[in-house]
Amino acid sequence: MSKIFDAQTKELLDLVSAELKKKREFSPPAWATYVKTGVNKERPPVSRDWWYVRTASVLRKVAILGPIGVNKLRVKYGGKKRRGHQPSEFRLASGNILRKILQQLEKAGYIKQVQIGVHKGRKLTPQGESFLDKLASTISKNTKKPVKESSDAIVQEETAGDDAKKQKKPRKKKVEQKAEEKTEEVKTN
Repeated sequence: MSKIFDAQTKELLDLVSAELKKKREFSPPAWATYVKTGVNKERPPVSRDWWYVRTASVLRKVAILGPIGVNKLRVKYGGKKRRGHQPSEFRLASGNILRKILQQLEKAGYIKQVQIGVHKGRKLTPQGESFLDKLASTISKNTKKPVKESSDAIVQEETAGDDAKKQKKPRKKKVEQKAEEKTEEVKTN
């Protein structure tokens, strides 16, 4: 069975967000259409499904990074704030968005709060892990594995490429071109 590391991130997030959209537990709040995702952003997200994509991304981050809290996620989703002539500075992402997403994931049973030693945060449950692994395996089944070429074919392609490089004419420098144009003008006059 494939793990989430075997699947391409973009494909996995698209598939997970489509699956989360079908479930009742996940719905964006009423204010989600107007809100920016952080102080560093100038405008709200353009996509209408950004809430589901961000939820899928947070679920993946929780699966990869283990017990993780809102503050660490704010750092992960933060970015540079452009301040005009002043140097850019790092700003954290919106904590309210991440908190609501984590609460929805917890309510659905995909993550739970744990404390491992001094590390406190949310961790993936077996239900959440099987959900992600099932979607990752469907992606890996759909993608075709590249066929290995024989070493002879690769050598032939390399030598053919070298021959093509030798056949190209060298480009003239601009100084040489200008000198030739002047000599042509003198000849025509």
